[in-house]
Amino acid sequence: MRALVTGGTGFIGSNLTEELIRLGYEVVITGFDNELKIDNFNGKFITGDLSEINFDKIGYVDVVFHQAANNDTTLLDRNKMFMDNLDSSKRLFDWAIKNDCKSIVYASSTAIYGNVEAPFKEDGIKNPLNPYAESKLLLDNYVQQLIKKQEINIVGLRYCNVYGKGEGYKGKRATMIYQLVQQMIKGNPRLFKFGEQKRDYIYVKDVVKANLLASKSKESCIINCGSGRDYSFNYIVDVLNRILY
Repeated sequence: MRALVTGGTGFIGSNLTEELIRLGYEVVITGFDNELKIDNFNGKFITGDLSEINFDKIGYVDVVFHQAANNDTTLLDRNKMFMDNLDSSKRLFDWAIKNDCKSIVYASSTAIYGNVEAPFKEDGIKNPLNPYAESKLLLDNYVQQLIKKQEINIVGLRYCNVYGKGEGYKGKRATMIYQLVQQMIKGNPRLFKFGEQKRDYIYVKDVVKANLLASKSKESCIINCGSGRDYSFNYIVDVLNRILY
């Protein structure tokens, strides 16, 4: 099996690539030299922004794992965000369909729900609060049209808060789990509003497993990808206290 992983040097993409290599896939990745290094990787590595890549140089792939994205939720430039996350994705998907790729799995986000009351339901209300979330919702809408045409098997995974190996390079964009660990190593954690805010967190290895299962799905769909449980910041601090001290 030959797989393309976009964003292969990113947090989720690098973990996914390592697992694909372990499973014996031939892997092509896109990414950047200044991001994460992948153990035992000797496949094709295409550097640069996704919008500038000539996909025809990649050759045939059985499956595309599309993890590349501009995930800066503070970026207010909608044109830039839509170009990075929507236009580039459309071009990638069109190329995959034209070249008889069997399956596409791509990263969506539960950010599309915004401040809608939990639990989030795939067919429920969406209220994106920033250009990043808007771009992900527009991509989901585009994929819904592809699904209706049944041109390719495609699964969108709406990630919740993903944590684990490699997220440190994201800096301020890393999860609160990582942020709290860094704070507690040096001193007391900084909590707001009594620390009772709750989030759904999912371990990166579980996200990798979800991608692999999605690539073998016999049905196209867009689904939430999380643990299904919410955890308060106070709970996380309690767990970290037991682990760190």
